[in-house]
Amino acid sequence: MKAAIFVEPGKMEMREVEKVRLEKPTDALIRIVRACVCGSDLWWFRGISQREGNTPAGHEAIGVVEEVGSEVTDIQVGDFVIVPFTHGCGHCAACRAGFDGNCLNREAGLVGYQGEYLRFSNANWALVKIPGQPSDYSDAMLNSLLTLSDVMATGYHAAKTAEVKSGDTVVVMGDGAVGLCGVIAAKMLGAGRIIAMSRHKDRQALAREFGATDIIAERGDEAVEKVLALTNQAGADAILECVGTEQSVETAVKIARPGALIGRVGVPQKAEMNTNELFWKNIGLRGGIASVTTYDKEVLLQAVLKGEIEPGKVFTQRFDLEHIQAAYDAMDQRTAIKSLVLVSEN
Repeated sequence: MKAAIFVEPGKMEMREVEKVRLEKPTDALIRIVRACVCGSDLWWFRGISQREGNTPAGHEAIGVVEEVGSEVTDIQVGDFVIVPFTHGCGHCAACRAGFDGNCLNREAGLVGYQGEYLRFSNANWALVKIPGQPSDYSDAMLNSLLTLSDVMATGYHAAKTAEVKSGDTVVVMGDGAVGLCGVIAAKMLGAGRIIAMSRHKDRQALAREFGATDIIAERGDEAVEKVLALTNQAGADAILECVGTEQSVETAVKIARPGALIGRVGVPQKAEMNTNELFWKNIGLRGGIASVTTYDKEVLLQAVLKGEIEPGKVFTQRFDLEHIQAAYDAMDQRTAIKSLVLVSEN
């Protein structure tokens, strides 16, 4: 089978590798239809975080079930499915509480979604069935369904953990695919004003299309001043932190009104953080790994199928596996908001 392989920082290759197979009775074998590159993949691609070389890559996909283990009863061969990165079991304490991203029975290190086939664990509950087959859907709809494997659910997680409600003023920090999906999520939950932090024209335009009412291009203290001016010095009711840098978190705290909540889904880029300002302003900091299967089954899949949201517009360039290096380069160089990887025909 063909698969995208991380060779070393800055270098990806498509290679022929041994086809994956079922290893546990709770597994499913998925034929991948579409995958994509995530902003978090750039960490190891850029050498910011450590990753072993010559390993498979990718954690977002949609596909068709080719084989199931003996304990998989709710998913059948031939099902068209969203393939979440979270692999929740559905019955542990974390999954029952709605935090399948923190599943206590999750098998670590399951990646390789950027390939022709994937072994998927905890398939019975974690996979999300899509009605019909890939050929039943438009290209645009397939792209939106693909976002439900990670970025749309992650943006929604930011809004849910920040407890966005009707009429709120919400600031979305980060104009990558997750931040843009956070704009969609804030609108879904009824935000009255959505302020998107973005310095790039194409991303600003998409943020407005998704529901942003205001755009702030500045960063740091200038951004704080702009938000306070827009909110009559009160600050925002909710902040969706979709970056993960120290500056982004510090800015989120400064622009929050007393008692506000910050929904943090940007992967932390620094181990230390001063939380004193949270105390002095009664600000809550929540968030973490998204509850992908939970949100997809509860609201997101139907929202996409009904055409209520179109998160697939975050894909601005497309590639095949043979050009996986170009897919990563486009993300790294910010010429693509998010790179789509076409793996097989519908």
